[in-house]
Amino acid sequence: MEFSIKAGTPDKLRSGCIAVGVFDAKQLTPPAAALDKASSGYLSEILRRGDLEAKAGATLLLHNVPGTACERVLLVSLGKQAEFSDKKFRSAVGAAAKALATCGSKDAVVCLLDRLVAARDARWHGRQAAMLLADSSYRFEATKSRKQDEHDRPRGPSKITLLVADKSDVSDVRSGADQGSAIASGMALAKELGNLPANICTPTYLAQQARALGKAHKFKVEVLERAQMEKLGMGSLLSVAAGSAEPPKFIVMKYQGTTKKGARPVVLVGKGITFDTGGISIKPAAEMDEMKYDMCGAASVFGTLKAVATLGLPLDVIGIVPSTENMPGGRATKPGDIVTSMSGQTIEILNTDAEGRLILCDALTYAERFDPDCVIDIATLTGACIIALGAIPSGLLANDDDLAAELLARGQDSGDRAWQLPLWDDYQEMLKSNFADIPNIGSKGAGTITAACFLARFTKKYKWAHLDIAGTAWKSGSEKGATGRPVPLLTQFLLARARLA
Repeated sequence: MEFSIKAGTPDKLRSGCIAVGVFDAKQLTPPAAALDKASSGYLSEILRRGDLEAKAGATLLLHNVPGTACERVLLVSLGKQAEFSDKKFRSAVGAAAKALATCGSKDAVVCLLDRLVAARDARWHGRQAAMLLADSSYRFEATKSRKQDEHDRPRGPSKITLLVADKSDVSDVRSGADQGSAIASGMALAKELGNLPANICTPTYLAQQARALGKAHKFKVEVLERAQMEKLGMGSLLSVAAGSAEPPKFIVMKYQGTTKKGARPVVLVGKGITFDTGGISIKPAAEMDEMKYDMCGAASVFGTLKAVATLGLPLDVIGIVPSTENMPGGRATKPGDIVTSMSGQTIEILNTDAEGRLILCDALTYAERFDPDCVIDIATLTGACIIALGAIPSGLLANDDDLAAELLARGQDSGDRAWQLPLWDDYQEMLKSNFADIPNIGSKGAGTITAACFLARFTKKYKWAHLDIAGTAWKSGSEKGATGRPVPLLTQFLLARARLA
């Protein structure tokens, strides 16, 4: 999707479709008022009849509006002006994106960026609008035998003009739109990797994609093989890989955006279980197909690095992806087995379906060598997180309150929110083993917290945060598919660190 930014009013513009906002009580925004004036009150008359719902996000598509140069006018409800917020702005832009995607217009003008959210600046409006509009164009086609042809392809616009009233806002909206477009591109990559079936998206495939991404954006990629992992002592990770015929891969992507001496990188660690049967502690068959999404943490690292590299952020960012399948088999790890992690700590494996933490702990130990400014791991780690928080925020736990606050704030900025859970030492009492230093599951209750407590034992040498995305990484049912989260949150975090948000 191609974006351009202009200043002016929409009444003289030629376009396939122009989207304008309307507040409750039929209050027209200035762009809508300009079209209404050009049409001799046509829009006001339509609104008077009550055809547009007052709820933010409702839309009404009009054709051949008299007195205008556009083919269509899309009215977008913004709700009550006094209650307008980040969420309602996103609802309005998202609804406009959905409506535009199903109309026949090849180009469109969107007039929803004139500081509608008073507390947000022009760059924020441009970033959010571009991200939402571009993200709406994603379609998964990789495994369909017949790609959608021109006859049945969604007919949305490929060129969108973001129109603002004030010329002084053009530069900031353009900067924000570039950021939003890059975030959407990263989300599309994360979605594509997540949506691919596990017989295609194997650890080897992820390694190939990492190399391709590094080549395209000129950053270094290293892939460790099983023998190298054995030499490093990654017994915890390799215990998960033991039952699979697919070889594990340990992927390290190194984006260097600064030459500043002494710069310390941000390290992102993504759980890369390309399929999770549960191993010997096998899962129920129902909905097990969705366990191809157990590598969405890894996918979000890929997507974030793509966004960062596209924008050329002046930061050093390292992406680490430990990747394997978790399968039952004659060589598979059994409940009760004890393994030694890269850190030297021994682990009693009481449940082979608690495998994500077993691959992450070795990756978190490996991250020490980079002397990181901070480390953030991203993982579809616990079903307990879905019970606790549902599908709205990701779970957040951290060993540093400032880092946690930073991520929470960037979640609010991006709309990709997180909610912090406690990581008190009291919960460590729930992780006790008679036979090893630590078990891989805690006693009953607080499953999301005890999983993070397990990881915390491997993160004592740096600032660390853990994002549990079990409830946010994909959708089930008729809308089944990867969401691309938390690429917006992570990219917003890095933009802010680069002082570009």
